Amino acid sequence: MSSSKVVVKNGDIDKALKRFKVVVAKSGVPSELKKRKHYEKPGVKRREEKKKNIRNSRKHRNN
Repeated sequence: MSSSKVVVKNGDIDKALKRFKVVVAKSGVPSELKKRKHYEKPGVKRREEKKKNIRNSRKHRNN
């Protein structure tokens, strides 16, 4: 697991904390925790994956 680092500039901890939260969110940690919180049946996983793919294809089709 790679560690996320944020440099604190000029003692501005609030800005560094906000930046750290963004870095962690981009790494996918919160969504991974959400997935692992409870068991999901294989059929439900497939359904959600299909929905996600449809959303992504619609999003990228308009561009």
